[in-house]
Amino acid sequence: MKKNYLFFLMICAAGSSVAQETQKLTVEKIMRDQKWIGVSPSDYRWSEDGKTVYFQWNPKGLEKSRQYKVNLSSRKIEEEADSTAEKYFAPNYIYNQDRSMGVLEKGGDLYLYNAKTKKQQRLTQTMEMESNPRFLHNGDLVFQKSNNLFKLNLKTNQLIQLSNFVNGKSPALKKKLSAQDEWLKNEQTSLFDVFKGNKEAERGGRRLGQNSNGKNPRAIYLDEQFLSNVVISPDEHFISYKLSSPGNSQKTIVPTYVTRSGYTEDIPGRTKVGEEPFSSRSWIYDLQKDTVYRINEAQIPGIKDLPDYLKDYPEQLEARKKKNEDRKVNLSGPFWNEDGSLAVLVARALDNKDLWILKLDPSSGGLSLVDRQRDEAWIGGPGIGAYNVKWLDKNRIYYQSEASGYSHIYLADLSNGAKKQLTSGNWEVQSLQLSADKKTFYFTANKEHPGITHFYKMDVNGGAVQQITSMKGGNEVTLSPDEKWLAINYSYMDKPWELYIQENKTGAKAIQITNSVSEEFKAYKWRQPELISFKNRYGADVYARVYPATNPHPSRPAVVFVHGAGYLQNVHYWWSQYSREYMFNNLLADNGYTVIDIDYTASSGYGRNHRTGIYRHMGGKDLTDQVDGVKYLVEKYHVNPQNVGLYGGSYGGFITLMALLTQPEAFKSGGALRSVTDWAHYNHGYTANILNEPFNDPKAYQQSSPINFAAGLKGNLLMCHGVVDENVQFQDIVRLSQRFIELGKDNWELAVYPVEDHGFKEPSSWTDEYKRIFKLFESTLKSSK
Repeated sequence: MKKNYLFFLMICAAGSSVAQETQKLTVEKIMRDQKWIGVSPSDYRWSEDGKTVYFQWNPKGLEKSRQYKVNLSSRKIEEEADSTAEKYFAPNYIYNQDRSMGVLEKGGDLYLYNAKTKKQQRLTQTMEMESNPRFLHNGDLVFQKSNNLFKLNLKTNQLIQLSNFVNGKSPALKKKLSAQDEWLKNEQTSLFDVFKGNKEAERGGRRLGQNSNGKNPRAIYLDEQFLSNVVISPDEHFISYKLSSPGNSQKTIVPTYVTRSGYTEDIPGRTKVGEEPFSSRSWIYDLQKDTVYRINEAQIPGIKDLPDYLKDYPEQLEARKKKNEDRKVNLSGPFWNEDGSLAVLVARALDNKDLWILKLDPSSGGLSLVDRQRDEAWIGGPGIGAYNVKWLDKNRIYYQSEASGYSHIYLADLSNGAKKQLTSGNWEVQSLQLSADKKTFYFTANKEHPGITHFYKMDVNGGAVQQITSMKGGNEVTLSPDEKWLAINYSYMDKPWELYIQENKTGAKAIQITNSVSEEFKAYKWRQPELISFKNRYGADVYARVYPATNPHPSRPAVVFVHGAGYLQNVHYWWSQYSREYMFNNLLADNGYTVIDIDYTASSGYGRNHRTGIYRHMGGKDLTDQVDGVKYLVEKYHVNPQNVGLYGGSYGGFITLMALLTQPEAFKSGGALRSVTDWAHYNHGYTANILNEPFNDPKAYQQSSPINFAAGLKGNLLMCHGVVDENVQFQDIVRLSQRFIELGKDNWELAVYPVEDHGFKEPSSWTDEYKRIFKLFESTLKSSK
């Protein structure tokens, strides 16, 4: 929570006289001297001995949060200097096989930890950065410096370079000399003894790349490509790596007009959806055979499969079938077991329809299938992706998949091909970690209710799931290093986040440690909205929060708040990340409005079908859920369907535009903030998942972009946008404004915020924005018609 979160409550002056008086008695007290409502603790870290929790906090209302600590035995909170606290944090060591030694990288240098003596030794202090330290199976330490891998023998302190990645082209591939240049070169050789024979060797010097034992790392030329994913097998047999080339893409610019220099300055922007992404290839260097070969992506099962949406484009489908090309993929890994006997790769198709877990044969680059996740919409969901695929033991990996419709935990045994689903049900595993002894899975899930999260544990082989936390709301757990205690970041609907401590036992009591909210915040009776669900027109359950009006205005108006991000959950029993909007919704309810906040189709927390329900049609089911939610308000709360408005930012602003342009009979007015107006101008990573690419699937963009429906505007539209928005760029709202001008529309206005990015920073900007929204609703929704 930040200073001035209640700034918008000043806008109550524009409300009815009864509402004004009510707010004057309660909210003016909160707003007096612009007091902070409080700053919740954050960034929890345990001491190495598991007896102290450190966290960032600001109970005194200073400019910045400071470091605090609480000891488990005394429960006393004390301020601690950052430099002092750093000495006691549990370091994130990477251990060797018997956990006798640990290593970590900090500030570009390496530190070695002796588990027996509990002492840390600094290994490097250089201007260059050492990174990605790992232990080999024999106990030697390997790390990356610049582009290359080095091995340090901890017994002899011998340092050996293992790879030799070289920028530029191979000499063998350099441009052939012209006849003139060839003549000059030959002349130089014939004239000067220094160029005759191997004079460098005769003088005793070493040739490039040769080491003392004569075994040179092969020179691998990068040819202007970007090197990444340099991984060595634990047995020091193979080095794998990825080479990527940038696509031929054009980047946008973001002009900023209010600058210190007085001149307009350009900020480099991003590419747009459909621009050619990076292409990459993954390779293996066999150190023992001194050979390099490519990982064989052609062996991936289904690599030629085409997406179903191409059926809407018969000519394109036939052309793609005729080419019979392998789809492009991005490979992550390999991820090796401890002794280096097995490795898996994770491949994700660039068309977003497939994710494969693949067993790697490092001696040939061959691949065989462990698991394939296919979604005709797009692969996603909590815990699903390359870096959540991990080894349980020598033969088994664990991972998450939405194969059942919800993200759950799976095991796969690479020795026999067996797979096992460990959790099941209409709920999601949202975070997952393995205990230090590798016998227990700990995970956070919404098993009890979509809007409640708890911390659970389960045997790694499956079986009974035990719930450890018990407080209704949001429970975010940081486990102590010895796994005996939980630091719980907990909140409820009307109670911001606080630190609680609990023993790691089922049924143990959680003890509150911090109390962050100010007296000014407590003086107002914040609502606990009614958490309800309704059936949408497709028969699916949709969850929502309702803020009933304290004293409904005679016109019985209603307002729909539309959360941003699309894939985000805002209907839950914990404190909303939309805290400004939560408080604004309280203000609206005080002023006679009934407010509903809906986890529309594509919101997170409800499984695969809900997540992908907007595939190829943003502004489809996500918008009709808003309309169906209003019908619920009409039936259950008796609001007037003629006096309904809505507002939201980012994706919520997009939905607001689509509502005003395509559902004018349902919504009388709307406030669209930082809104996408044309998805063909948004970024690739987000948009291509949902709508494919504009040149491949134009129908999806046509039906999903508000600018195509500008002629449908009938209600009253307020648009607010930051000029320096690097996410949804200002060009978006300018293009839509031009369409309104060309169409002769006059029931819209655009408020411009010259110094604001996508997320506003200045309290004056937030205040202006919400004053305008409130004024819009007051002037349009409180009519008797």
